[in-house]
Amino acid sequence: MTEAPAILWFRRDLRLADNLALAAAADTGAPVVALFILDETDDPSLGGAARWWLHHSLASLGADLSRLGVALTLRRGPAAAALARIVEETGARRVFWSRVYEPAALRLDAEIEAMLRRRAVAAASFPGALLFEPGEIRSAEGRAFRVFAPFWRRAVAALAPGAPVRAPAALRAASAPPSESLDDLGLTPRKPDWAGGLREAWRPGERGARARLDEFMEEGARGYAAARDFPAREGVSRLSPHLHWGEIGPRQVWRAIARADAPRSDIAVFLRELGWRDFCHHILLAYPGLPDTPLDQAFTRFPWAQDDAALRAWTRGATGYPFVDAGMRQLWLTGWMHNRLRMVAASFLVKHLLLDWRDGERWFFDTLVDADLASNAFNWQWSAGCGADAAPWFRIFNPVAQGEKFDPEGAFVRRFVPELARLDAKFIHAPWTAPEHRLRDAGVRLGETYPLPIVDHAAARRRALDAFDSCRGARRD
Repeated sequence: MTEAPAILWFRRDLRLADNLALAAAADTGAPVVALFILDETDDPSLGGAARWWLHHSLASLGADLSRLGVALTLRRGPAAAALARIVEETGARRVFWSRVYEPAALRLDAEIEAMLRRRAVAAASFPGALLFEPGEIRSAEGRAFRVFAPFWRRAVAALAPGAPVRAPAALRAASAPPSESLDDLGLTPRKPDWAGGLREAWRPGERGARARLDEFMEEGARGYAAARDFPAREGVSRLSPHLHWGEIGPRQVWRAIARADAPRSDIAVFLRELGWRDFCHHILLAYPGLPDTPLDQAFTRFPWAQDDAALRAWTRGATGYPFVDAGMRQLWLTGWMHNRLRMVAASFLVKHLLLDWRDGERWFFDTLVDADLASNAFNWQWSAGCGADAAPWFRIFNPVAQGEKFDPEGAFVRRFVPELARLDAKFIHAPWTAPEHRLRDAGVRLGETYPLPIVDHAAARRRALDAFDSCRGARRD
C-alpha cells in the first residue's frame, strides 16, 4: 500500500531554513507534497510589484526544493477548495503550514482547519513570520499596547531566540500531483514590461535574502543608527521584501545582527526596526479595521480633499519638491522606497495636499515589493496622525528642509530626478529659488523640464493645521 503523504503548504514562508512547518513535515518521515496556492480571492489586492517578486521567489523556492528531490506544485484559486482537491488527489493525511497574521488569513486558517477535520486529516500550523505571535506581548493589565516603547521593553525582556532550524538535507518526495506552470500564474508583467528597475535592484529568493543579510552585516550594520536616515548611502538593510515573503525569518535576522561586528548602539537601533514590524502586526490583530478605519475616531470627520491632479502628480513624482519626487520615482523604478522618504512622501500627501491617507496606502500597496498589510496600514495611519503611537498630528515635514538635512549634496535627487542633476546643491531641493542663469546653465526650465511646486509649503502647512484643528475640535498648544 502506498504511504499517505504529508502536504507542506507554503504561504509567506518561501524558504527552507528555519521553517518550522517544513521541519515538522520532514520529521514525520512521510513523503512530502510541496504546495503553493495563488489565492487571489483571499488577497485580491496583491500589487503589481509584489506579484513580480512572488514569481521570482517561487522560481527560487522551486529550484531549492528540486535540489532536495521534491517538486513544487502550483495551484490557483480559493485556498480552502484548492487544498481540499490536493488532499483528495494525493490521499494526504497531514497538512503543515506557517501562519499569516492578517484578518483574511486568520479566517482562512479556521476554514481550512474545519475542512481538514471533516476529512479526518491532521492539521498543524506554525509561527515564523514574526518575533512574537500577535497578542503575545501585552500590558500588565492584559491589554494590547498602543504605544511602541512599552511594547518593545516588554518584548525585549521576553525574547530569547534560539538557533535557527537547519534546512533538511533531503526530503522524501511524494508522487507530485498536476501543477500549474509558474508562467501560467500570470504574476509578471507582459507588455509593457515595466519591471526592468526591479530586476536590476533585487535578487528574490532565500539565497538572495541571505546574501543581502551578509552584505548588510559586513558593510551596513556599523554606523547604522546615523546612516539609515540618508537615502544616498547604503545605510539600510533592504531586507523588508525578503522578510515579507518569508525568504528569511526575523529570528534568523535577529540572531545574525545581534552578533554583528558593530557598536551595540547601532545593533539596538536596527533590532528596534524588527520590533516595529512586529508591533504593526500586533496592532492589526487588536484592530482588524486598521487598513480602512482611523484608530483616532476624530479623523472620521477630517475634511479630506478630492484632487485627482494632485494625487497623480504625487504618484508620478511630479510635485515640484525634488526630495519627495525622488522618493516617489525610486518607488516606481525599484519597487521600494527608503524609509526617510516614505515618511516625507506620506506627510506631503496627507498634510500638504490634504489627500486621504488611504489613497497613499493603496498606491504603496500596488507599487512596493515589500507591501505588507499591517506595516502599510499602520505606518500610513502613523503618518496621518490618526493611528496608534502616531506622530503628533501637527508635525508636518518640510520637504525642502528634509532634503537639505538628509541629502545635503543632492546625490539622491540627482539619481532619481536626473533633469536636476546639473543644478547646484545649494538650489537642488528648492530649484524655484535659483537665479535664472543658474537654472539655464543646468538645463532646467521650471514648468517645462521640471514642474513648479504644486503647493506652497507655508500656505499648505497653515491649511493643514486649520483642517486638523477643525477635525479635533481643539486648538494646538
